[in-house]
Amino acid sequence: MTARVLLTSAGNAPSNNLARSLRAGSTPVFIAGCNSDQFALKKSAADRNYVIPPAGHPHWVRSLRRIVDAEAIQLILPTVDADVADLSRARRQLQRQLFLPNAALLETCQDKYAVIKHLRAHGIDAPETFPVDALKDVAGIFKRLKGRPVWCRVRTGAGALGALPVRTPEQARSWIRYWNEMRGIPVDAFTLSEFLPGRDFGCQSLWRDGELVLIKTYERLSYLGTGSRPAEISSVAALAKAVRDQRVVDVCTQAVEHLDPRASGVFSIDLKENAEGRPCVTEINAGRFSSATNIFDLAGEHNMAALFVRLAAGERIALRQTYDAVDDWYMLRDIDSPPRVFHVSEFFDNVQDAWESPRSHDVKGRRKAHGKLHRQPIDEIRSHLHQDRGYRQESIDTGIAARLQSRDSQV
Repeated sequence: MTARVLLTSAGNAPSNNLARSLRAGSTPVFIAGCNSDQFALKKSAADRNYVIPPAGHPHWVRSLRRIVDAEAIQLILPTVDADVADLSRARRQLQRQLFLPNAALLETCQDKYAVIKHLRAHGIDAPETFPVDALKDVAGIFKRLKGRPVWCRVRTGAGALGALPVRTPEQARSWIRYWNEMRGIPVDAFTLSEFLPGRDFGCQSLWRDGELVLIKTYERLSYLGTGSRPAEISSVAALAKAVRDQRVVDVCTQAVEHLDPRASGVFSIDLKENAEGRPCVTEINAGRFSSATNIFDLAGEHNMAALFVRLAAGERIALRQTYDAVDDWYMLRDIDSPPRVFHVSEFFDNVQDAWESPRSHDVKGRRKAHGKLHRQPIDEIRSHLHQDRGYRQESIDTGIAARLQSRDSQV
């Protein structure tokens, strides 16, 4: 039987990525898309698209109901936080097409300070964080936070909105004042917290009635668009790797269980290691899939997006292992191109090493040794991938120059 779903904010990257994941599942799926932006709809990967009024319009719910009836939609999937909140408020009219966490949990998670405060109160690792009620409070907060730099960010929104590491109270005040004057962000929308210097993780999990159904993890190795960001950090990874890390799973599982012992739906959680190397929850996006969901759906034993549709339909699912961890799978993302998910063994497919003689390769890019063709060992490929975890172009350029100079000196 074909599953029939409706994606909100159709045409944006999270919506198109989710459509790709759903089509990769074992169950046939019909995808409708909707958006109030008719231009964005021209980029939509849905099978059929609808322009609708913005969420604040009195006919918004009526328009969604019209699509549900016309296309026999079984499930509405929000793809951004604003859509999650809007659909949650429309539960009474759309209840049969929704599979969302409870309204109180969603409200807590959409305020990053509120969710961190809740987790820390229950002994779950999260960064020490203080709200900025007024600019005069900044110096006092700096005294309470021991390490430097301090992490400054807006307590709502996505994409590391208003995020910046700052070393002095004046830097923090100037940054907050700038966003207030130029972008209209209120001063009391900001928080200051301890800076987390370690590894950066993402975790996505599916729940029903308080039972964990499936959980997956990955690590961000580099970030998209950091050249134009003062923080050089983003929530969107340019290069990511699927990882197995039970510490991350334990923290995320505890976080969801404490937020709601009867939790249902999808939870996308961001974490970073603190100075002691412990993964700390920095935010929880409840009710929607991560824009990086392809690495969870196209690698591993289970397609998380496709499984979610089955859960929402009421199918009873009991997997042998709730933690679907895989090794050596990577995802590359860039502007104006779909994410590329690949195994480490594919890293040198159709790629030749220009530092070596062309005669040492065949036309398909495989190395020749003693008259025989062979591919590079996995361990050697891993070393190439991890030589520069920062993935900085200047480091790559410097490395190339050094290797060429070394080879020239041997000629």
